[in-house]
Amino acid sequence: MRPLWTGAIGFGLVNIPVKLYSATQGSELSLDMLDKKDHSNIKYKRVNAETGKEVAWENIVKGYKIDDKYVILDDKDFEAANAKKSKLIEITQFVNEKDIDVIFYEMPYYLEPDKSGEKPYALLREALLKAGKVGIATFVMRSKEHLTVIRPTEHVIQLNRIRFAQEIRDPKDLKLPEKVTIKPAELKMAMTLIDQLTEKFDISEYKDTYTDQLMSVIEAKAKGVKPKVSHMKVVHKTSDDLMAQLKASLGTKRKKAS
Repeated sequence: MRPLWTGAIGFGLVNIPVKLYSATQGSELSLDMLDKKDHSNIKYKRVNAETGKEVAWENIVKGYKIDDKYVILDDKDFEAANAKKSKLIEITQFVNEKDIDVIFYEMPYYLEPDKSGEKPYALLREALLKAGKVGIATFVMRSKEHLTVIRPTEHVIQLNRIRFAQEIRDPKDLKLPEKVTIKPAELKMAMTLIDQLTEKFDISEYKDTYTDQLMSVIEAKAKGVKPKVSHMKVVHKTSDDLMAQLKASLGTKRKKAS
């Protein structure tokens, strides 16, 4: 794997040299975009808006418009804004992980100790595990500041990128149920159903089966077989059916995770 970022974790006065790697990979199929007429590949070009000519990557710069003029920025300008944040994942506090709402989580990464960083890396990992805490840190990657959670596991320290509070939309504009009368019998039946389906969570039980199913359709079409189309319609039932639906749910066996 190629590191996405190199720098250090700031843990008090201790600096731990690290490399940052993506912890995830896509499971979806890589589909090409084609021209409907002749199935030629669709290619994207970086075109000058004035001349219409294609521009090579090495001739593209970043700029910010002020008073109808662009201020051109290079790598040194981004670093000059805050050289420390560009190279240091600075832990500013430690918290209980359960205090962080899951809505804030965005993207996971792995941190690997760089040269001379093995011992302080192991120290931070073991200390976090023993304390039962996670670190909150900020750093800059790709010209953007990121708020992160530094989380230990038995072997690796994870960095989870999380969203800032101002990036979360207020749900006040949603039409949500408020004055709804829930009968005690309905609530009891719903709780019984929850109890029936409660198990210890095992992520390995869940697989991306849609990708395999889509691949089966692709292979069938390649052989000239027309796939069978199934339709599913969302039915809006009245609340009078609620108890009947709950009772029927209790009588069904749990489906395998997929």
